[in-house]
Amino acid sequence: MNGVAFMLPIALGMGLLGLVAFFWSLKRGQFSDLDGAAARILIEDEEREP
Repeated sequence: MNGVAFMLPIALGMGLLGLVAFFWSLKRGQFSDLDGAAARILIEDEEREP
């Protein structure tokens, strides 16, 4: 029981920290252009040989 009383607040704090980090990144626009990043992988860069 002593371990649960120690670990439960730590787990809740880490979950809250993750939730705050997610909302912070959502507010800063990290997830605004998901389709563009996915399509950028498929575009091949043209390499010119010297």
